[in-house]
Amino acid sequence: MTKMVNVLFSLFLFLFFHFSHAVDAEAENNGTSTDHAALLSFRSSITADPNNALGNWNSTNHCNWTGIMCHPLKHRVKQVILTGQSLEGNINQAISALSFLAVLDLSSNFFSGSIPAELGMLSRLQQLSLSDNLFTGPIPPELGFLPKLSYVDMSGNMLSGFIPDTLFCNSTSLQYIDLSNNSLTGEIPYWTQCQLPNLRFLLLWSNYLRGPIPQSLSNSSILQWIDLESNYLTGGLPSNVFDKLPLLQSLYLSYNNLSTPDSHANLGPFFASLRNSTKLQEIELAGNNLHGWVSPLIGQVSPSLRQLHLEDNQFSGPIPATISFLVNLTYLNLSNNHINGSIPPDLCRLQKLERLYLMNNELTGEIPPAIGDITHLGLVDFSGNNLSGTIPNTFANLTQLRRLMLHHNQLSGVIPSSLGNCVNLEILDLSYNKLAGSIPTEVAALSSLKLYLNLSNNVLEGQIPLELSKMEDVLAIDLSSNNLSGAIPPQLGSCVALENLNLSSNRFSGPLPGSVAALPYLQVLDVSHNRLVGTLPPSLHASATIEQLNVSFNNFSGEVSSEGIFANLRVDSFLGNSGLCGSIPGLPRCRTKSLLHRRTFLPVIATLAGTTFVLLFIVLFIRSNRKPTIESFKTKSFIDIDEEKEYDYPRITYRQLVEATKGFSESRLIGAGHFGQVYEGTLHDKTRIAVKVLDTRNGGVEISGSFKRECQVLKRTRHRNLIRVITTCSRPDFKALVLPLMPNGSLETYLYPSDGPSRGLYLHELLSILIDVAEGMAYLHHYSPVKVVHCDLKPSNVLLDDDMRAVVSDFGIAKLVRERGDENSFLAESAPCNSMTGLLQGSVGYIAPEYGLGGNPSIKGDVYSFGVLILELISGKRPTDTMFHEGLTLPDWVKNQYPHDIDAIVSRAHLRDPPLLSNPIYYNKLKRDILVELVELGLVCTQISPAMRPAMVDAVHEITILKEDLEKHGGFETSDQSGSTLDSSF
Repeated sequence: MTKMVNVLFSLFLFLFFHFSHAVDAEAENNGTSTDHAALLSFRSSITADPNNALGNWNSTNHCNWTGIMCHPLKHRVKQVILTGQSLEGNINQAISALSFLAVLDLSSNFFSGSIPAELGMLSRLQQLSLSDNLFTGPIPPELGFLPKLSYVDMSGNMLSGFIPDTLFCNSTSLQYIDLSNNSLTGEIPYWTQCQLPNLRFLLLWSNYLRGPIPQSLSNSSILQWIDLESNYLTGGLPSNVFDKLPLLQSLYLSYNNLSTPDSHANLGPFFASLRNSTKLQEIELAGNNLHGWVSPLIGQVSPSLRQLHLEDNQFSGPIPATISFLVNLTYLNLSNNHINGSIPPDLCRLQKLERLYLMNNELTGEIPPAIGDITHLGLVDFSGNNLSGTIPNTFANLTQLRRLMLHHNQLSGVIPSSLGNCVNLEILDLSYNKLAGSIPTEVAALSSLKLYLNLSNNVLEGQIPLELSKMEDVLAIDLSSNNLSGAIPPQLGSCVALENLNLSSNRFSGPLPGSVAALPYLQVLDVSHNRLVGTLPPSLHASATIEQLNVSFNNFSGEVSSEGIFANLRVDSFLGNSGLCGSIPGLPRCRTKSLLHRRTFLPVIATLAGTTFVLLFIVLFIRSNRKPTIESFKTKSFIDIDEEKEYDYPRITYRQLVEATKGFSESRLIGAGHFGQVYEGTLHDKTRIAVKVLDTRNGGVEISGSFKRECQVLKRTRHRNLIRVITTCSRPDFKALVLPLMPNGSLETYLYPSDGPSRGLYLHELLSILIDVAEGMAYLHHYSPVKVVHCDLKPSNVLLDDDMRAVVSDFGIAKLVRERGDENSFLAESAPCNSMTGLLQGSVGYIAPEYGLGGNPSIKGDVYSFGVLILELISGKRPTDTMFHEGLTLPDWVKNQYPHDIDAIVSRAHLRDPPLLSNPIYYNKLKRDILVELVELGLVCTQISPAMRPAMVDAVHEITILKEDLEKHGGFETSDQSGSTLDSSF
């Protein structure tokens, strides 16, 4: 009987599980069909897909579609990630049928319309990212009822209306809220009864939010990041909120209408409330209505604090010496307040300080010499105070100083010659003081100055040092309103980047040098109120750039033309010169010479001209019949590379290359260009190689020349970031270079793969690649035995090895300079950058503009190409995109957006974020700062004037600093490449 019961029970279990499995299978099939239909409905609302991201959304298995990840067992859609695909359209409400969906990421696209309330039906949704789109209308309150929602990012849209209460009072799982950069109104709905115990990041900046800072923020005891800046928040800074947030790292409250609490005259209680936040790194309170003293209690804030922003308020009283307790500060800004007293010498304890802003206050006393002991200082701005005494000689210790602004004070004494040790200075402004003596030659020789030198409105005397002509990159020089004398040195014409030159109100004498008037980019020239004499130089009349000119109150004479730039000038530019005449209204008319004078003088000119012509003809005839001598060949300014027949590379047989590449099979073809093809191969010793075969059938002499040029370059250069030649193979009908195989291909194929969307780069990879390219180019330009101008720098000529190290390749059209420092003497023919087709050498979009005017190859042309490469990587736009037509270039487009719309520039950057971030918000802020710096560098490198572009060594230095900042403060890991999109630690 017992056995019978066991048999029946076993049969029952079998039938039960079989039936259950059948039911589950049917439910699974139904769910899979529902998901498939929902995704197709979603795709039907997409009106534009320029990257063809949804191109494979037509197969039967939607789990293999781009951006779709399914549950491994249930085969239900778990993630939809389509970030950065330039998709346009609306979100179809049918997406709410994806009942297993945990992650929905549509960020960085062009979706528009309203956010569907039906998203509130996705009960399993954990992460919702709709940032950087064009969504309008309110935030659906239904989102607040999603029980598992932990991550919400709707930043960078045009959302309006109130923030729904449900988001703050129902979503108890929320860890991350970013609603920044929208048009949201009302108060922050974090009421007393609301509880967000898991909230770590709250970002609401750049909206129209009003009301006070919610006291209930203290309910979220693990908050790390609070960003409420650029709103209309009111009320006093609370002293009983932040003391309950021990993990707080960043507090951004700048540019609101916050005030000092009525109960006290300073912010002591507020700063005291931050003592428990031992991990605090940044405090921003700028641009509010804060009064009173900066309390000494500020020194009790966490010693880990790195940045303190208190500018643009109404603070008064002295700078508390206790600020020096914040020993990890790198940024201190107290500018635009009413702070008085002296600068505390104790600030020298801030040994990590990089930027110090104290301008536009009421500071008095002398500048403490101890400031010169803060060796990391890169910017010092004490302008707009009442500081007196001398400029400390200790500033010479600040070798990293890039900007020194001491203008509008009461400083006296001489300009220290030791400032010449600040070899990285880009701006020096000592104007509106009482400085005396002469301009030190050491300061005048600061060739690092790139922006401006302003010594105006002092009592300087003596002559302009000739060393000032070494400032080849400076944009503006202002020496006005001093007691300088002597002649204006013609050598100032070497400051080829000058746009603004003001020498007015001095005692200069002599003529106005034609070399100064002929500066190629000069826009503003003021030499008024001096003692200059003579006629205005012809180069001034011929200038095509000058927009403002003032030569008034001198002793100039002669006729003033009414043509060219002078046609737009008024008599005000010429007042006080009794000898000037012309047709400009207000100037006296010039007297014409008499007919008798012309009749007497013209025959003399004709006779002299005829005699000169005869003598010139005789000289040319004698020279044309003179035979060339050996000595004449020795003085030639170039070496013909055809004479150099041998190269230093071992040869390899043609047969070996055929075997290595399987007969140059198409399956081994990995690239093709203007001069031939590149094949992948493997030698007998297992060495993997790339064989660059030059097509001698179609190129003739030009192809042969390309092969020789590349051999010439590569045999003379050795650098880790330049392609290395293993060997060569050369016969009359076949020429090839054998190179190491780069497993990651070129930067071009890495970013624009033919089989799918761009893989992107991590930010540290992008910086490393730019440094590698810049170091390779810097070696070619400045350190190789023979200076090399590459002429064709672009992504396809940047190769990536296993470790993503970049090397520069393809020197087929490179120009070699005879000796380093002699940029105009080439080993190849000294000719403009022309190819065998008569077109410009290089690639469209990367070619320096001066090459289009017939200019010779130059290292500054390579710098331009490097700048385009930077802008391409951070904008995600090729310089050959169809949007760039009718003269518009990629640098032009970036310049039009900068600096008012940085997001438009970098929103499509070839970047991906690391999957593991200890602090993603801080990382994103740091990433944005780095991208802005790269935008600026790209624009500097692509300036129209070659003289205004930096050297590649300077570019290496700039990008290396950015990479060091990222490594020091980025807080990221890159070991996990699993593609996880939701890190529990955020």
